Amino acid sequence: MAKITDKLVILVLAGLLLILPSLVACGGGEDEASDITITIGNLTDQTGASATALEIINKALNDAVEYYNEQGLIPGGAHLKVISYDTAYEPSNDIPGYEWLKSRGADLIITNVPSAPINMKPRVERDQMVLFATAANYDTVYPPGHIFVPATLPEENAYTILGWIAQYDPDFPTGRPAKVGAAGWATSYNETLHEAMKEYIDEHPDKFEWMGSHTMEISFDWQTEVEALKDCDYLMLPVMPVTFVKQYREAGYQGKFLASPAQAAFLGMITDGHLWDELDGTYFILPSGWWNDENEIIKLTKELLFEKHPDSAEEIMEDGASYIAIDGIYQMLDIIADAVEAVGPENFDSQALYAAAQSYSQTVDGVTRVSFSETKRSSIDRVGIYKASGADEDLFCVQDEWYPVIRSAKE
Repeated sequence: MAKITDKLVILVLAGLLLILPSLVACGGGEDEASDITITIGNLTDQTGASATALEIINKALNDAVEYYNEQGLIPGGAHLKVISYDTAYEPSNDIPGYEWLKSRGADLIITNVPSAPINMKPRVERDQMVLFATAANYDTVYPPGHIFVPATLPEENAYTILGWIAQYDPDFPTGRPAKVGAAGWATSYNETLHEAMKEYIDEHPDKFEWMGSHTMEISFDWQTEVEALKDCDYLMLPVMPVTFVKQYREAGYQGKFLASPAQAAFLGMITDGHLWDELDGTYFILPSGWWNDENEIIKLTKELLFEKHPDSAEEIMEDGASYIAIDGIYQMLDIIADAVEAVGPENFDSQALYAAAQSYSQTVDGVTRVSFSETKRSSIDRVGIYKASGADEDLFCVQDEWYPVIRSAKE
């Protein structure tokens, strides 16, 4: 039975982020030292197309693990270690990377590389290795197995943002369906996101008309895609949105942009390109909030960021949402702590971690925000919807309450 982890609020969000030090002992700070090390294998991109964003996420992973070790937050005094493998964003490196991490003692894997869960699934299921993947699609994680997504799925992002605009956007067309399209590089994330948008639109023809998915191999000339999407009321931006935003607005087209969590990692480039006016009005779906929020997730994430990187914290925040990905890292580390607490550090293994993951949930202010179960493999239950302000060069939440994630195109 899934539990409500009040411990997360106390142990991870409070203890982890350097407030209320008296609570740290509750997480195992007074345990005797142990020679047991739990090794987290980080399958990442350090030199490829997503290296800029993942560099900051890797900082977040190392920061969180370092603090857990400093404060003894894993029961029994067990120690965490991170080893990393650079895929260079080449899908052909996913399996060699997995085998490399496993051969060097990885007890579990975390990855932000979209192709990795697809390519690695047969092996992690064969090995019963728990994989935490922040970028995976529905078909990869269902039927439910050893891949857990401490985030939203692209399908959920698509369904939820479309459901929200139909219900709440004051500019949503009346008397006709809204014309919606999408552009992006031909990656697994974009293709899944776009397919899910089409699926939702096909289920709601009275509200939407699909104008097509327009993808290409990695390039920065979007003129063909811009012309194909010129008549859209709404269009999903490429994950790296800068050049598309510039070319679309320079062409004089007025469609309202939509963005998933991935695009928010590149807002620093919008600032560098002086494109906030062009981005004005864009809706973002963000599972963990934004830097100007007052929620506990953001406040305490900022405390860790400024503690670990006082000289570069402001710059990291200006770069975009990458460091906020620490929300998913918190979930993973809390699940490790739950598993060790359940079986003891000497008995920690994949089976214990798998059991702890399936019974994990997080409740904040009486609302379940995050949960896994025996049948549920994406954790986020509620998200924030944000709107870009060109004048303020920032994002702002458009509702006071978290919006429930839509998990089916039929909803």
